[in-house]
Amino acid sequence: MKHPSAFVPIAMSVAALGVVLGHIAIFGAVREADEGTAAHLWQLLMAGQMPVAAYFALKWLPRGPAPALRVLALQAVAILAACAPVYLLDL
Repeated sequence: MKHPSAFVPIAMSVAALGVVLGHIAIFGAVREADEGTAAHLWQLLMAGQMPVAAYFALKWLPRGPAPALRVLALQAVAILAACAPVYLLDL
């Protein structure tokens, strides 16, 4: 977790979760006819973390598989946490 490629994807997932929860807090959990700024920002955050996570995996898995797998698992949990409200509330 010392390297930016380890914590940036987690931070981006947390930011994406914050965007979704903030949007729900302000506007409610209603499905909109057109995707708004919150939806586009969520999509950019979720897609933008994939190259960083892939770089982390390519660089650190060969050097230290066990710690790298723990960080990758934490990144996966963060991604699932950011996707859960979108999926469960059908946003």
